[in-house]
Amino acid sequence: MGAVPKKKLAKARTRKRRGALRIKIPQLTKCQTCKKEKLPHTVCPFCGHYRGKEIIQKESETKVIKA
Repeated sequence: MGAVPKKKLAKARTRKRRGALRIKIPQLTKCQTCKKEKLPHTVCPFCGHYRGKEIIQKESETKVIKA
């Protein structure tokens, strides 16, 4: 049989405990090649580089418009 509280817990006590479970904003770092913000220890989604090496080849951003 599990533990059963002998008295009712106050709402403030419960909310104080759950306050530590809030969502935290992730820390961002700058990419070494393109200088844009990215998550640490991941490939840059903008240029495809990781620790100075190209991991993912990205297509050029220029678009050809046919007249």
